Amino acid sequence: MWIDNTYRVVLFGHRDFLGHRELDEQLYPLLCNLIRKKTFVEIYIGRNGEFDLYAATVVKRVQNVLGKENSEFICVLPYHVKNEEYYEKYYDTVIIPECIFASHPRSAIIKRNKWMVEKADLFICYVNREKGGAYNALKYAKKLKKQIINLAKGEADV
Repeated sequence: MWIDNTYRVVLFGHRDFLGHRELDEQLYPLLCNLIRKKTFVEIYIGRNGEFDLYAATVVKRVQNVLGKENSEFICVLPYHVKNEEYYEKYYDTVIIPECIFASHPRSAIIKRNKWMVEKADLFICYVNREKGGAYNALKYAKKLKKQIINLAKGEADV
């Protein structure tokens, strides 16, 4: 019997994001700890706003320090985008989940977010208001009883 020892982390935050320092101070050591403790860590992120852009730089710094031997950084796109080759150079893997191939672009983002939450062992977010895609993903993660760390609330222990 094959056992999957992969630990899956998803990152979510608001499109307009101002918590750069808090994110850096909490996410960097959290990811370092997970990568050191777990057999293999997949880190999933979208590419739809300022949180995603900044969090991606934190993940890349972690990988530069610890290496990529037991981690993979995965960009989950809701649909094909211009300059997709840039994403393929920056991230370890770029995917579009099969379940959203034929979706309208507006619903594709929602479906992508649900897919990511469903994959997660750990849902790490920076959500400080009760609206938007990140908030809806957080509600869905709670509904599925996922392990959640909301860095906006200073919950960075794992």
